[in-house]
Amino acid sequence: MPDNTRATLRRLVEARRGLLVPGAFNALSARVVADLGFEAIYVTGAGVTNMSLGLPDQGFMGLHEICEHTARIRDAVELPLIVDADTGFGNALNVRHAVRQLERAGADAIQLEDQVSPKRCGHFSGKEVIDTAEMVGKIKAAVDARHDPDLLVMARTDACAVHGFEAAIERARAFGEAGADILFVEAVEAEDQIRRLPQLLGKPQLMNMVIGGKTPIFGTDELGALGYGIVLYANAALQGAVAGMQKALTVLRDTRRIDEDPDLVAPFRERQRLVGKPAWDALEKRYVG
Repeated sequence: MPDNTRATLRRLVEARRGLLVPGAFNALSARVVADLGFEAIYVTGAGVTNMSLGLPDQGFMGLHEICEHTARIRDAVELPLIVDADTGFGNALNVRHAVRQLERAGADAIQLEDQVSPKRCGHFSGKEVIDTAEMVGKIKAAVDARHDPDLLVMARTDACAVHGFEAAIERARAFGEAGADILFVEAVEAEDQIRRLPQLLGKPQLMNMVIGGKTPIFGTDELGALGYGIVLYANAALQGAVAGMQKALTVLRDTRRIDEDPDLVAPFRERQRLVGKPAWDALEKRYVG
């Protein structure tokens, strides 16, 4: 892992200029994100669950699996990685263990949320949240667990949907006081609340743009001007990939063939470039003789 990814991410977030971060659900999607010039990647728990298990984002992904995916993505790219650790996979002691494991796997920031386990996608109905005091304990455990002080802890609250906007703000403040480096108020539904949030909380914040979700979509430049540290599109790549697969396979089903049409499929050479085949060919020549 490059030595400066955590310090780089901290600098980018603290600039509060709306760092645009797409999500990746595997190593190849992370390669695409990096290849297109983005500055950081979000390892999406929802995306990994959807693409690896074919299941909805309802707490089916475990710590071992998310660590495995993080390590594979870390090997594939050199960008900072923000890793979705859901509820921390248990109580404060489990959070401590999760942070140690994810830091070792290559995470540069670890996101924890205050939902009751098993969690649900932030834009699903039926969410519940734990007591503020319990979540504060989890955040303190996460902060204490990290070996590298540049490893960022992000605290997410889903209290907007359960207790309302003002209660979510109070929770976020408590999470910041407990040591969270980044605050994330999930599923804000009112445009005026989105505009107010950066002035209500002292720590850098993330705003989650879920395509088709409950939060109104804002332009990244506008959110950056408002003072958000991160603008997240956690599953834009996943939704684009699903649409692309459906389009290509519909043509295959209906016409019984697919030619190398760049509007339909990535060319063979482009696929090999993204997975680094030229570099592997050079190594083969070097070692095989």
